[in-house]
Amino acid sequence: MNKPIALHTNRLYFIDAVRAFAILMMLQGHFIDTLIDPIFRDPENTAYSIWSYFRGITAPTFFTISGLVFMYLLLRAYTKGDDKPRIKKGLYRGVLLIAIGYSLRINVLNWFSGNFNLRFLAVDVLQCIGLSLIIMVLLYMLLKKHSYILSIVLAVIGIACFLTEPLFRELSLPTVPKLFANYIIKENGSVFTILPWFGYTAFGAWLATVFFRHVHRPRFKLLTIITFFLVGLVLINYSSWFLIKLYRLTDFELLYASANYNYLFTRFGNVLVIFAIFYTLERFMKQSIITSIGQKTLSIYVIHFIIIYGSYTGYGLSRYLKKSLNPTEAIIGAICFILVVCFISFYYAKTNAFLYNTFRKLVDKFKS
Repeated sequence: MNKPIALHTNRLYFIDAVRAFAILMMLQGHFIDTLIDPIFRDPENTAYSIWSYFRGITAPTFFTISGLVFMYLLLRAYTKGDDKPRIKKGLYRGVLLIAIGYSLRINVLNWFSGNFNLRFLAVDVLQCIGLSLIIMVLLYMLLKKHSYILSIVLAVIGIACFLTEPLFRELSLPTVPKLFANYIIKENGSVFTILPWFGYTAFGAWLATVFFRHVHRPRFKLLTIITFFLVGLVLINYSSWFLIKLYRLTDFELLYASANYNYLFTRFGNVLVIFAIFYTLERFMKQSIITSIGQKTLSIYVIHFIIIYGSYTGYGLSRYLKKSLNPTEAIIGAICFILVVCFISFYYAKTNAFLYNTFRKLVDKFKS
């Protein structure tokens, strides 16, 4: 039995900081992307290019940190000999995220008026993360007694998800029910699909096994920061070159296809650099508002979705201001939007537990 060694005295504050960074980037990204006038979407404009680049690494960061947090908590519970509640909670949370994800796309007023469609079955970030958590729980249950094998399996799955992305890029599943097909293909409106996005969650979980096994060792933090920076920069600048080299050695066409549209490995490189930066600055973030925001990501996500897209009622900002703002209006609006959403989250939905408990009560009432 290869039990990981836990460090019980230190909390990884940088994790909450990264989660806060990801959720705040998502808030401004959704606001600007939804409401800015298309005439200002100029790839030749430096400011827009920088914004677009950072928006592209928001989701990879969110998926990776979700995998890291979730697996880290499972491993910590295992070392205490009390992982059954954490497993149960993880499965419940996965199912709940899927349910919330679907519910946010429902327009209740339209349904009451007889306008019913299946667009709410499209898969978004919550459904994808929810299913990813369920898969990770199953992997953990199978391999928790063999932590090194678990690490290897997670790393292999991450690589496989990224390399096989070309196989699913143009895939069509006309005979598969949309409820299931939408987790694989995007033609029905899905924003995120389990492949390749589970790859980021798997890599995050793999990092959790590394942290939990070695975080107690001297100079681990310094070596980890350096490694994150170096590996991240290598992935950003040389992963496509490496895939081409492998293709020439093996003549494996999938490597060539991955190299020619290599956003997955490069964005994971960006994620590692972001991790390195926040891990370096961790001592400045303990008990800060940043870590507090990182602990309320689900509440913030739900609140922002309702305000922008009009979940349940159809009355959101996108209904009245869609693609109408100039850059100045969009930037000022995004700042105000972030402040409003965070205010509501802090002073009404105090933590993510608010949503979990609310939905749990609804489920209990339904059962009774």
